[in-house]
Amino acid sequence: MSSMTDLKLDYIEGVLGSEVMDKALPPPASHTSQRSGNIGSWRSHLNAIRAIVENNLDSALILEDDADWDVRIHDQMYDFAEGVRALTMPLAGTTNSYADPSYYDPSKGGQPEELVFGQLPKTVKPQVSPYGDDWDVLWIGHCGTEAPNINLKDEDKAKKSQTIPRGRVVHYNDETVPQNHHLHVMEQERDPREIFPDHTRTTHHVMGQICSLVYAVSQRGARRILYEMGVKKFGDPYDIMLRDICEGVNDRPKGAVCLSVEPGIFNHHRPVGLSAYHSDISEHIAPPVEVAFTENIRYSARLALENYAIGSTELQDQWPDKIISSSSSSYAS
Repeated sequence: MSSMTDLKLDYIEGVLGSEVMDKALPPPASHTSQRSGNIGSWRSHLNAIRAIVENNLDSALILEDDADWDVRIHDQMYDFAEGVRALTMPLAGTTNSYADPSYYDPSKGGQPEELVFGQLPKTVKPQVSPYGDDWDVLWIGHCGTEAPNINLKDEDKAKKSQTIPRGRVVHYNDETVPQNHHLHVMEQERDPREIFPDHTRTTHHVMGQICSLVYAVSQRGARRILYEMGVKKFGDPYDIMLRDICEGVNDRPKGAVCLSVEPGIFNHHRPVGLSAYHSDISEHIAPPVEVAFTENIRYSARLALENYAIGSTELQDQWPDKIISSSSSSYAS
């Protein structure tokens, strides 16, 4: 699948949590307080993080083995990189002026105006990464996220938003995004399906995110994660600890720069069969899957494998557009 979409992957074997001894776990974790699946996930992810540090890689993308993506992944990542640079790199001709006024100091800047993809300001040219030179985690495959916003009615989330940069890039008319009625997103106060028209993808800083399906880390970010989770503290499932590092909460220091995209560019593939097979960590009790699918991914790379194997270039749009009359939708199709 990766070769079909011109991606080169290196594989790292997963670890069974039962094979990890309690004395190898950072405090306060033990096999009594953590599920074996959580311990195996933690060790497997940290093995990948450790490899990044040991090999002194500038950055790397980490994927869990059930990840799926659109065959147009290169175009999507190119666009995502533009959004990340707009939110994290200084404006062209400056050293400390940003398009997002809340970036340098989240306690200031109010709730910034959204930046529109295609009209993004020019920024300083990055020297290390096409995604910019000032980031720790790019969390682009997940089960849900929420954009920081100081105007949220939930007081706890509004307060947390005051400590996180709040800029957001809005990419309208992204044909790789399904129509809103097809989208699956995490329950949140400001549902993007109600705020934005069809075919909209947004880029913003991480808040409330779950599932560490796919994420990139910089060398700086890898070192932070390796210490925070591998030495200092292991008290929650891996994705929750990653979120805490990004948000700077629960004894994690502030300052990590983590960005997300909604809907995610990667998602979990659900093959035909029992839903119980979907996770080694949590229990899935949904009915068996009769037709394979991947939420939010239109031209699934996994579903294209059958045709690819026989030399066909035909693609299947999992979530084709439907004509929606103005009487049943507030947005044009």
